[in-house]
Amino acid sequence: MASLLSSVRVGLRAGFSTECRTFVTAAQPATWTHKSVRTGVIARKKGMTGMWDEWGVRIPVTVLQIEQNQVVQVLNEETHGYTALQIGSSNRTPKNVTNPVLGHFEKAGVEPKRRLVEFRITSDAVLPVGTELVASHFVPGQFVDCSAPTMGKGFQGAMKKYGFGGQSATHGTSVTHRSLGSTGQRKDPGKVFKGKKMAGRMGGNQATVQSLKVMKVDKDLNLIYVKGCVPGVDDQYIKVRDAVKKRGDKIAPADVLPLPFPTADPEVVKAMPRELVAKTGGSDPYVMKE
Repeated sequence: MASLLSSVRVGLRAGFSTECRTFVTAAQPATWTHKSVRTGVIARKKGMTGMWDEWGVRIPVTVLQIEQNQVVQVLNEETHGYTALQIGSSNRTPKNVTNPVLGHFEKAGVEPKRRLVEFRITSDAVLPVGTELVASHFVPGQFVDCSAPTMGKGFQGAMKKYGFGGQSATHGTSVTHRSLGSTGQRKDPGKVFKGKKMAGRMGGNQATVQSLKVMKVDKDLNLIYVKGCVPGVDDQYIKVRDAVKKRGDKIAPADVLPLPFPTADPEVVKAMPRELVAKTGGSDPYVMKE
């Protein structure tokens, strides 16, 4: 603890450098390994905006807000056969919760939550029940996976749903330009095969966008700015966790490793500046190369 406080004092005397290294690596225990799997968080999609790097290039980002995330239950190998954390998000009025569910939250000693999600983790990343997860759980520059149901489009035709080309616009085609066309064969086999792409309900399916870069973290508003688009409508609950295809040194730049493990230390979070922005680096994209 003494070394932790001393590192925070060094950050205070340094005047909060814009680099993440001082505030990320100072709080990390030596137990983090490249095989460690941390818990994810439940965020709410607030919409999209833009950021500009030092070269003036616009970067589209999605704003995700982490609302009152807490650990509600710990699942271990002895009782459940696997290790996971049950995370709850967004406090809910107790009178609107059924008694069995309310008892589950009272046993954990946390406020009733609107959304519960399990995240598989390794045994070294277990957090106590009631631990709060904040935006500083992630660091600028690292990669995350975002999962949520896609936008529902209702009943749609084959052209919109699957990208079919449609019928010919000439040579006698009448009123069937966007129709599906033939779906079967002749007398043999005399049926439509299962799985044929036809008109039907579109959207509303679980989707995951992988390896999205965290561009900025706002600790006061609990916001994380993720590069690119995220599935779901505005105010949709989004599952955000470390990218599964960016394990080891590929999960984040070397100057911000190791990641906060098993989550960000509250004392270090208090000493951080409000916003931490990822470094883009590289050369000026507007300069002509010879």
